Amino acid sequence: MTYIVTDNCIKCKYMDCVEVCPVDCFYEGENMLVIHPDECIDCGVCEPECPAEAIKPDTESGLDKWLEINQKYSAVWPNITEKRDAPDDAKAFDGEAGKFEKYFSEAPGEGD
Repeated sequence: MTYIVTDNCIKCKYMDCVEVCPVDCFYEGENMLVIHPDECIDCGVCEPECPAEAIKPDTESGLDKWLEINQKYSAVWPNITEKRDAPDDAKAFDGEAGKFEKYFSEAPGEGD
């Protein structure tokens, strides 16, 4: 099992999870974070820290797409270990349906 970041992170990009991760397995895209599934130690400390509830265990049904996205982009996006502020409009996007199709960006973030 591993934890993965799902679509509700898109355009919210809260980083509360980053500062609690003991193995620094978060990677930053332009408008979301992902977890490197092979680096995650399944401790689960990140899941309750996410205000958008975008972090899920990969054992939940229907998350195969998100496991693949986390695997793919954690290999190319920069590592992030320090919390930064969420976008000013993050709350406006929290819970919006269809965020992947509307807003997902393959562009990398800044990283540390």
